[in-house]
Amino acid sequence: MKEIIAIIRRHKVPETKDALRDLGFPGLTIQSVEGRGRQRGIGGWIYEIDPGLNQYAAEKYYADPGMKFIPKRMLTIIADDNDVQKIVDIIIKKNQTEHVGDGKIFVCPIENVYRVRTGAEGSEILHKP
Repeated sequence: MKEIIAIIRRHKVPETKDALRDLGFPGLTIQSVEGRGRQRGIGGWIYEIDPGLNQYAAEKYYADPGMKFIPKRMLTIIADDNDVQKIVDIIIKKNQTEHVGDGKIFVCPIENVYRVRTGAEGSEILHKP
């Protein structure tokens, strides 16, 4: 089993969530997060809405040495090993704008999973009610 953590633009959540559901992966957790990558937060929320606007704000943001954090969404999905690539591919497809700040995807090993209600464990409980 693997944990897939995707950090994406906020406005991309609905289509990503729908695509994952249509692919057969309705179970996920979504959190509001803030962060920055190589762009050092340059552009801020303006850049999230329209990356093309960054050229108008660049002087202000590059001149300001302060660290800025951009609001994003973090999706977490636990999946069987053989489903990971399908999930990663659909997340990339739905979130790739070819602009800085499209996000990151992390894939981490999961040792086990337990259903609290029944105490059942293992990957077979991931997609069964």
